[in-house]
Amino acid sequence: MDFELKGKTALITGSSSGLGRILAEGLAKQGARILLNGRNKEKLEACNAEFRQKGYDVDSFRFDVTDSASINEASQHIEKKYGPLDILVNNAGVQRRHLLEDFPENEFDEVINTNLKAAYLVSKAFVKPMIALRAGKIINICSLQSSLGRATIAPYAASKGGLKMMTRGMATEWAQYNIQVNAIGPGYFKTEMTRALYENNDFDSWLCQRTPANRWGNPEELVGTLLYLSSGASSFVNGQIIYVDGGITACI
Repeated sequence: MDFELKGKTALITGSSSGLGRILAEGLAKQGARILLNGRNKEKLEACNAEFRQKGYDVDSFRFDVTDSASINEASQHIEKKYGPLDILVNNAGVQRRHLLEDFPENEFDEVINTNLKAAYLVSKAFVKPMIALRAGKIINICSLQSSLGRATIAPYAASKGGLKMMTRGMATEWAQYNIQVNAIGPGYFKTEMTRALYENNDFDSWLCQRTPANRWGNPEELVGTLLYLSSGASSFVNGQIIYVDGGITACI
């Protein structure tokens, strides 16, 4: 099987920090050219500089994944400079926590737009050159909540459940062009987004008991699945979501 990524160009949204940064570095270590993305100029430049210092082939593009005009401008710039993408990772996301009956409408919209609509907007902007070449990989970062609900995060679950179905819809339409569209569903990983949870002793204890692996995931443990879905080894895998969750979706 072909796991080679050398010479491939990959854009990872929301990759100037957190999980996206780890996923980007995972691809960079395998020889892919990495295009970083974020909205915070300082974080983006710092990540770019660090990656260059490590010897990675890297560039960065600051644009808002919820703004179609900003995305389209970036896509034109990227295609002119590097040609069509080989790999697109829709990773950018946000989380907001409130009881559903008290959820602010503006925050509801923010979650849906960032976690779901953005994947559509970014994919739409970059897929046409893939279609023309009859080649491409799109990986959407879903969640455990693509299949399971939890109190205070109903909009997040709705966005990630929608992204799971968007993945299937994309695959249904674009598989004919030799484009593989799949998703990764992380379980509970220790990231900046989950800090309030893993620093809560009661939640930490509950989660470890609930998870067959009896622990939180380390973000680096997602990289292997990303490499598989980004490479030729997954050339006949399409429309799937692979849960990397320590077994939590396997049991009640």
